Amino acid sequence: MDLGLKNRTALVLGAGGGLGHAIASQFAAECAAIAVADINANALEQVVSDLQSRGAKVLPIIWDLADSSVVNDNIQKVEAELGPIDILVNNTGGPPPTTAHGQSADLWKMSFDAMVLSVIGITDRVLPGMKERGWGRIVTSTSSGVIAPIPNLGISNALRLSLVGWSKTLAREVAPNGITSNIVLPGRISTPRIAFLDKSKAEREGRSVEEVTAESTQSIPMKRYGTPEEYAKGVVFLASEAASYITGSVLRIDGGLVASI
Repeated sequence: MDLGLKNRTALVLGAGGGLGHAIASQFAAECAAIAVADINANALEQVVSDLQSRGAKVLPIIWDLADSSVVNDNIQKVEAELGPIDILVNNTGGPPPTTAHGQSADLWKMSFDAMVLSVIGITDRVLPGMKERGWGRIVTSTSSGVIAPIPNLGISNALRLSLVGWSKTLAREVAPNGITSNIVLPGRISTPRIAFLDKSKAEREGRSVEEVTAESTQSIPMKRYGTPEEYAKGVVFLASEAASYITGSVLRIDGGLVASI
């Protein structure tokens, strides 16, 4: 299937991580131009090297999403070097594992700025251009915790859920302009973040990482963790011309993990 992404420009946030890297790679496979943003310069360098080896047109931007003052400058840089942004993939890092209670106001605010306000601010910056051209895709990656809250991820469960309400509301507002807004949520995808969470749970419960991973795997109907590539393909489909009539939706890529309808 031709996804209609050739010569489109995509901005992928959090591109230095496992999911972001895989998403950027799938856009490269569809011959899109890609701006990759991440706070980790070393991780970003590896992503750029990989994409360029595939012949992709790629622009790296070292970007602290919690710093709202750099949004306009960074977007202008993408527009100047790659062209107007057609696709925005909102993919942010997660907060540390925490209970829902007993966390400092500073931690809540820092996480809110990095995970929520950043997404809203960057989206607001690219929307006028999308409206003018009559085409755009906003895809926001969250977590299965927005449907079934995950123990000891209190901050993540709360803040990522707020993005679901925001995206659904936005979808109705921008649909007349040819712009879609969708949420994608990963289940247990094999990334460094999931490995970190499994290790943290093992240490917290006095068990081995292998035991925790085996237990998690057994809770998934497909009996395995997903791959970043499997997740990325879902994201890129929603960003494509083929998904022009899909908006305001929540796509689960979880191997059947979340049991509720």
